[in-house]
Amino acid sequence: MFSTNPLVSFIIKFLLIFLIFYFGTKLIIGLTFKDGLYIKFIDDYFNYISWIKKSLMYGAQMVAKLLGYTTIKEHNYTLRIANGRGVIISQGCVGYGVMSFWLAYVLTNQAKIIKKIIWSLLGLLIIWIINVMRIGLFLVSINKGWEMPLGIDHHTWFNIFAYIGIFVLIYFFEKSIQKNES
Repeated sequence: MFSTNPLVSFIIKFLLIFLIFYFGTKLIIGLTFKDGLYIKFIDDYFNYISWIKKSLMYGAQMVAKLLGYTTIKEHNYTLRIANGRGVIISQGCVGYGVMSFWLAYVLTNQAKIIKKIIWSLLGLLIIWIINVMRIGLFLVSINKGWEMPLGIDHHTWFNIFAYIGIFVLIYFFEKSIQKNES
């Protein structure tokens, strides 16, 4: 099924794993949307998107608090500065595309399973931290009336910083693999 060319084989495996994570997440989102094809069992036990959204909300609340702001949680996924504006943390804010990319890269490599687990978790944590910082700073910025730098929206800034983080992680991940091989 896979090519004998290592690069082609890597790309095919990477794309397959990426597509499984990315569209698998979209499937979970679709099956846990109450106005759509809703499956309560999946919502109750496999809705990791809502877990991530809640953790992002909590983390962004901590960022705002560290910057001296009191926040209020409204509805399910709205975080607001007290007496100010708020942000809605939607499925698009989770960063599952970036997370899918990172997991696909690590899992496609030939490293040992424990190394893959450690690096997968490390990368997901770094992506989560970047996302928390983005949401927390965006919440503060909309209340201060700050413009986004260079006119670029906060989702694009998240992607820029997340992929910079991923490429730095890839560099160190590859070095750790080479170190073990030699």
